[in-house]
Amino acid sequence: MRRTILAAAALAVLVSSCATDEFQQTKSQVAQSIAAEQPGDYYIGRRFYRRYYFFWGYVRRPREPWSSAQLVMLNEQKVLAPDRQANAVGYDNNSEYRLDGYFSGQTVYEPASNAFYPEFVLTGYKAISTNPPRIFRDPTATDPNRLVIDKPE
Repeated sequence: MRRTILAAAALAVLVSSCATDEFQQTKSQVAQSIAAEQPGDYYIGRRFYRRYYFFWGYVRRPREPWSSAQLVMLNEQKVLAPDRQANAVGYDNNSEYRLDGYFSGQTVYEPASNAFYPEFVLTGYKAISTNPPRIFRDPTATDPNRLVIDKPE
Protein backbone atom coordinates (compact mmCIF):
# COMPACT_ATOMS: atom_id res chain seq x y z
CA MET A 1 0.00 0.00 0.00
CA ARG A 2 2.81 2.40 0.90
CA ARG A 3 4.60 1.61 -2.35
CA THR A 4 1.48 2.44 -4.32
CA ILE A 5 1.06 5.76 -2.53
CA LEU A 6 4.76 6.63 -2.99
CA ALA A 7 4.65 5.64 -6.65
CA ALA A 8 1.54 7.77 -7.21
CA ALA A 9 3.16 10.73 -5.46
CA ALA A 10 6.34 10.36 -7.53
CA LEU A 11 4.30 10.14 -10.71
CA ALA A 12 2.34 13.27 -9.76
CA VAL A 13 5.58 15.20 -9.17
CA LEU A 14 6.99 13.98 -12.48
CA VAL A 15 3.85 14.90 -14.43
CA SER A 16 3.61 18.36 -12.84
CA SER A 17 7.28 19.08 -13.55
CA CYS A 18 6.82 17.99 -17.17
CA ALA A 19 3.80 20.29 -17.50
CA THR A 20 5.81 23.15 -16.00
CA ASP A 21 8.74 22.47 -18.34
CA GLU A 22 6.34 22.37 -21.30
CA PHE A 23 4.80 25.69 -20.26
CA GLN A 24 8.28 27.24 -19.87
CA GLN A 25 9.12 26.16 -23.42
CA THR A 26 5.85 27.61 -24.66
CA LYS A 27 6.56 30.88 -22.81
CA SER A 28 9.90 31.07 -24.58
CA GLN A 29 8.23 30.58 -27.98
CA VAL A 30 5.61 33.21 -27.13
CA ALA A 31 8.33 35.67 -26.08
CA GLN A 32 10.14 35.15 -29.38
CA SER A 33 6.97 35.73 -31.41
CA ILE A 34 6.17 38.87 -29.39
CA ALA A 35 9.67 40.22 -30.03
CA ALA A 36 9.11 39.72 -33.78
CA GLU A 37 5.86 41.73 -33.84
CA GLN A 38 5.83 44.90 -35.89
CA PRO A 39 5.41 48.04 -33.83
CA GLY A 40 2.37 50.10 -34.67
CA ASP A 41 -0.93 51.59 -33.65
CA TYR A 42 -2.84 48.36 -33.13
CA TYR A 43 -3.41 45.77 -30.41
CA ILE A 44 -3.18 42.02 -30.00
CA GLY A 45 -6.23 40.34 -28.49
CA ARG A 46 -6.79 36.85 -27.15
CA ARG A 47 -10.43 35.80 -26.89
CA PHE A 48 -11.14 34.58 -23.37
CA TYR A 49 -14.66 33.21 -23.44
CA ARG A 50 -16.46 32.20 -20.29
CA ARG A 51 -20.06 31.03 -20.53
CA TYR A 52 -21.17 32.98 -17.43
CA TYR A 53 -19.16 36.19 -17.90
CA PHE A 54 -19.50 39.10 -20.30
CA PHE A 55 -15.91 40.27 -20.76
CA TRP A 56 -14.35 39.72 -24.19
CA GLY A 57 -10.74 38.76 -23.58
CA TYR A 58 -7.21 40.02 -23.03
CA VAL A 59 -5.76 42.91 -25.02
CA ARG A 60 -2.15 44.10 -25.15
CA ARG A 61 0.07 46.35 -27.24
CA PRO A 62 2.42 44.76 -29.80
CA ARG A 63 5.81 43.78 -28.35
CA GLU A 64 4.43 43.79 -24.80
CA PRO A 65 4.16 40.55 -22.81
CA TRP A 66 0.84 38.86 -22.16
CA SER A 67 1.36 39.50 -18.45
CA SER A 68 0.73 43.20 -19.21
CA ALA A 69 -2.53 42.50 -21.07
CA GLN A 70 -5.83 43.82 -19.75
CA LEU A 71 -9.06 41.88 -19.55
CA VAL A 72 -11.56 44.09 -21.40
CA MET A 73 -15.20 44.70 -22.06
CA LEU A 74 -15.67 45.21 -25.79
CA ASN A 75 -17.64 48.14 -27.18
CA GLU A 76 -19.14 46.85 -30.44
CA GLN A 77 -20.97 49.98 -31.57
CA LYS A 78 -18.61 50.42 -34.54
CA VAL A 79 -17.71 46.80 -35.33
CA LEU A 80 -19.14 43.56 -33.97
CA ALA A 81 -16.82 41.09 -32.28
CA PRO A 82 -15.85 38.17 -34.53
CA ASP A 83 -18.03 35.63 -32.72
CA ARG A 84 -21.05 37.93 -32.63
CA GLN A 85 -20.60 38.76 -36.31
CA ALA A 86 -20.58 35.01 -37.04
CA ASN A 87 -23.64 34.60 -34.78
CA ALA A 88 -21.75 31.94 -32.81
CA VAL A 89 -20.91 33.38 -29.38
CA GLY A 90 -17.69 31.96 -28.00
CA TYR A 91 -16.75 29.84 -31.01
CA ASP A 92 -13.45 31.71 -31.18
CA ASN A 93 -12.40 31.01 -27.58
CA ASN A 94 -8.59 31.27 -27.29
CA SER A 95 -8.23 32.67 -30.82
CA GLU A 96 -5.74 35.49 -31.33
CA TYR A 97 -6.51 38.67 -33.25
CA ARG A 98 -4.89 41.83 -34.47
CA LEU A 99 -7.30 44.47 -33.17
CA ASP A 100 -7.87 48.00 -34.37
CA GLY A 101 -9.48 50.28 -31.86
CA TYR A 102 -8.79 52.18 -28.68
CA PHE A 103 -9.39 52.24 -24.98
CA SER A 104 -12.19 54.70 -24.29
CA GLY A 105 -10.96 55.59 -20.81
CA GLN A 106 -14.20 54.24 -19.35
CA THR A 107 -14.68 51.18 -17.20
CA VAL A 108 -17.61 48.82 -17.52
CA TYR A 109 -19.18 46.81 -14.74
CA GLU A 110 -19.33 43.04 -15.31
CA PRO A 111 -21.93 41.59 -12.93
CA ALA A 112 -20.88 37.91 -12.83
CA SER A 113 -17.38 38.78 -11.59
CA ASN A 114 -18.57 41.86 -9.69
CA ALA A 115 -15.67 43.82 -11.18
CA PHE A 116 -14.99 46.76 -13.49
CA TYR A 117 -12.96 46.28 -16.68
CA PRO A 118 -11.59 48.81 -19.17
CA GLU A 119 -13.69 49.43 -22.25
CA PHE A 120 -12.06 48.71 -25.61
CA VAL A 121 -13.80 50.23 -28.65
CA LEU A 122 -13.36 47.81 -31.54
CA THR A 123 -12.98 49.39 -34.99
CA GLY A 124 -11.60 46.37 -36.86
CA TYR A 125 -9.88 43.02 -36.51
CA LYS A 126 -7.98 40.34 -38.35
CA ALA A 127 -7.55 36.75 -37.17
CA ILE A 128 -3.95 35.82 -36.40
CA SER A 129 -4.44 32.26 -35.15
CA THR A 130 -7.22 29.92 -34.09
CA ASN A 131 -4.71 27.74 -32.22
CA PRO A 132 -2.07 30.02 -30.68
CA PRO A 133 0.43 28.85 -28.04
CA ARG A 134 -0.64 28.79 -24.41
CA ILE A 135 -0.42 32.00 -22.39
CA PHE A 136 -1.96 30.51 -19.25
CA ARG A 137 -0.09 28.22 -16.88
CA ASP A 138 -3.15 26.07 -16.19
CA PRO A 139 -3.91 23.90 -19.23
CA THR A 140 -7.65 24.06 -18.43
CA ALA A 141 -7.69 27.87 -18.52
CA THR A 142 -9.53 27.96 -21.85
CA ASP A 143 -12.44 25.82 -20.63
CA PRO A 144 -15.54 28.00 -21.23
CA ASN A 145 -17.33 26.46 -18.23
CA ARG A 146 -14.53 27.33 -15.82
CA LEU A 147 -15.45 29.93 -13.20
CA VAL A 148 -11.87 30.99 -12.38
CA ILE A 149 -10.67 34.09 -14.23
CA ASP A 150 -7.15 33.11 -15.27
CA LYS A 151 -4.43 35.66 -15.96
CA PRO A 152 -1.88 35.25 -18.76
CA GLU A 153 1.78 34.86 -17.88
